[in-house]
Amino acid sequence: MANAETKSKIKPNLALREPPLWKIIYFNDEKTTMEFVVESLVEFFNYNVDTASAITVDIHENGSAVVAVLPHEIAEQKGVEVTLDARSKGYPLKVMVEAESN
Repeated sequence: MANAETKSKIKPNLALREPPLWKIIYFNDEKTTMEFVVESLVEFFNYNVDTASAITVDIHENGSAVVAVLPHEIAEQKGVEVTLDARSKGYPLKVMVEAESN
């Protein structure tokens, strides 16, 4: 018997895509201080104080605001870190991570 060798030509799909982005949303409440919100934006998202203050005013006036748009894992981690920091200081700040619509 003869050994027949079969070779398949497989073309791998090497198309890389950017990971989907997720929004981090802060919600206004009556107990979390504006100072804490500004500090958290500076500490966790590297905003300067002026930008963090403007975002904080937006949250206060509109009830909520998107504070960052990041890949899912990073957005989730930041959301958890901010929430834990808020709770450790006695603030009920609500932070939501939501898929960005395309």
